[in-house]
Amino acid sequence: MDGEELTEQETQLYDRQIRVWGADAQRRLSKAHVLVCGIKGTVAEFCKNIVLAGIGSLTLVDNRLVTEEALSANFLIPPDEGVFGGKTVAELCCDSLKDFNPMVRVSALKGEPSSFDEEFLKTFDVIVVSCCSLAEKKSVNEKCRKLHKRISFYTVDCRDSCGEIFVDLQDYKYAKKKLEDTVECQLSYPSFEEAISVPWKAHPRKVSKLFYALRVIERFEEAEGRNPGETSISDLPGVLKLKKELCDSQSLNEAHIPDVLLERLVANSKEFPPVCAIIGGILGQEVIKGISGKGDPLKNFFYFDALDGKGIIEDISSEP
Repeated sequence: MDGEELTEQETQLYDRQIRVWGADAQRRLSKAHVLVCGIKGTVAEFCKNIVLAGIGSLTLVDNRLVTEEALSANFLIPPDEGVFGGKTVAELCCDSLKDFNPMVRVSALKGEPSSFDEEFLKTFDVIVVSCCSLAEKKSVNEKCRKLHKRISFYTVDCRDSCGEIFVDLQDYKYAKKKLEDTVECQLSYPSFEEAISVPWKAHPRKVSKLFYALRVIERFEEAEGRNPGETSISDLPGVLKLKKELCDSQSLNEAHIPDVLLERLVANSKEFPPVCAIIGGILGQEVIKGISGKGDPLKNFFYFDALDGKGIIEDISSEP
């Protein structure tokens, strides 16, 4: 991302942002290519934010046709059924995003995340996956890590009024201000599979209940062959049974995963729009930091629950 300088038009359009994070950060943004797989309300908020910020290009992947659920939190889909015309969610969101900033190249692509090969993935600088199975998250992340080029990988999910972000920047160098000086820093990130494979009893301290609850639901959906979010209150007995099995095998007190939390996440898998705005906004900030190399990035999980209004960062890796 060390190409030509900003054009005069870009400098004028992004003047306020340049005053905040500098011309070099804006130049990096304008040359970056982002791939997004799965577009619900949280990801729609994220896409809006990075398009307005002046990302170089954004490629959208979501083969679903529009349903009532898709309309419930995704403001990028027009409510007029007359414009659907058999278009996928990605195609409709693409049409809307082009209007936010005509200087950003936005395109829609058909395909499944698991089918994307390394040759395709290396054309991007940032990959964000959502509404994807546990296996797809692992697969895309591992393909990114096999490339010589460092690709920033993120997952994001929102259920009910709760949200999760996972970040893998691999071996990441960045700069931050310390008093009057700029200090060079480096962080080493685990992959998604490595992070969720850390034995629960080895966690350094009390970890967010949402971390454990979402791992239980992921495992339940995988075992049942469900798509992400395809759960209902009738699944609660099976989820609670799996929770007990996982807690026993991981030597974790079952109180760390409250039944009432699992009930919320299983029974209300739809997104809560105000939480979409919060999680999508934070993800946008993190991606901008990751591209620009300025500011402390999140490592490596972030959780938000509207019930208590708290945002929690959890660093979960095999190394202390």
